[in-house]
Amino acid sequence: MQDTPFELGGLKFQSRLIVGTGKYRDFAETKAAVEASGAEIVTVAVRRVNITDRGKENLLDYLDPKRYQILPNTAGCFTADEAVRTCRLAREVGVGELVKLEVIGDKRTLFPDVVATIEAARVLVKEGFKVMPYATDDPVTCLRLQEIGCVAVMPLAAPIGSGLGIRNPFNLAIIIEQAKVPVIVDAGVGTASDAAEAMELGCDGVLMNTAIAGAKDPLAMALAMKLAVEAGRLAYRAGRIERKLYATASSPLTGLIG
Repeated sequence: MQDTPFELGGLKFQSRLIVGTGKYRDFAETKAAVEASGAEIVTVAVRRVNITDRGKENLLDYLDPKRYQILPNTAGCFTADEAVRTCRLAREVGVGELVKLEVIGDKRTLFPDVVATIEAARVLVKEGFKVMPYATDDPVTCLRLQEIGCVAVMPLAAPIGSGLGIRNPFNLAIIIEQAKVPVIVDAGVGTASDAAEAMELGCDGVLMNTAIAGAKDPLAMALAMKLAVEAGRLAYRAGRIERKLYATASSPLTGLIG
């Protein structure tokens, strides 16, 4: 079944899996995992991973910006001002205007600061950035971010790095129903079934880092996530059967041979 391309901020992609670049042993392992995942969009924490200093080992020496869409993110920012400055820095070094906005409100849970995220999103959209905000799985928050002009909304499945999977599929269903921009599950994915579930619900994509980088075999998990996203997307498009309380015979009872 021929699928439509994944459109994001005026760009088109075939893969609906977005992967991060943190927590790997080295840049070589990062490169190998990204290749195994089949991802075309790679997110980079500007404040934690070197993409600005060409005098030191640089991630962009391993991941060619001509091959991958580099998605700078504001991980580690706790205020709207910090996040805005980080995005401006990323634009100055030439990695584009498509950015993942992340403003953390609590160091223990790493839940997003909704008020600060909305504040930063407003500023960045006005400055011409194509903003993809990390948010709670709250339909109202996601609606507000969409109305501001964000090119996607990125509700969490569970806390960052928790591996708990999708905790509230019902909220995600509402977010998807009301969305006029892509919905990308971000944070909390632990294994391939979590990624497949997100896609089966109708999400447009899945973003993950720890689930791959923290696996015992990151390259195998990267491939598993690639296949899971593809399978979940195909299952969503195929249309699952209705859930029923009682059994329905696979073979009809009419016309039985006596």
